Amino acid sequence: MLEINSGLILWTILTFVIVLIILRKAAWKPLLGALAAREESIRASLREAADARAQAARLLEENKRQLAQAEEQSRRIIMEGRDMGDRLKGEILEKANATTRVMIEQAKEEIRREKDAALTQLRSEATDLVIAAAGKILDANLDTPKQRQLADAAIREIAGTTGR
Repeated sequence: MLEINSGLILWTILTFVIVLIILRKAAWKPLLGALAAREESIRASLREAADARAQAARLLEENKRQLAQAEEQSRRIIMEGRDMGDRLKGEILEKANATTRVMIEQAKEEIRREKDAALTQLRSEATDLVIAAAGKILDANLDTPKQRQLADAAIREIAGTTGR
């Protein structure tokens, strides 16, 4: 049934070795090269992914730091704005108070001037009345300047006794 044919075995081994040599030269090296290239490509991709992950982590930390700085800067700007607003408010109130004081002083001065003018006019009219009354009472021939001197002296004397 089974017979071993040594010639066939020899030719089969010889064919197998020749095909193996041909495959080794023609296919094995390119196949191993392709596998090595694929392996290196995968390793490079893994390195790039790790680098990208590390860079993303650095960028995330940098963004967090910049955000914290921006928040701090905005808080500082808000506080400076409030301080400036309070300072301006104080300056405006001080200027308003100063202006009010000046206006009050000017009004007091104007009242004093008007009062003095009214008193001067009142004295002049009183002097004229005193002169007229004295002229009628005395029925003397005193000259008008002399009468005015006497009346002014009398008014000064009256003003001195009343406190003015």
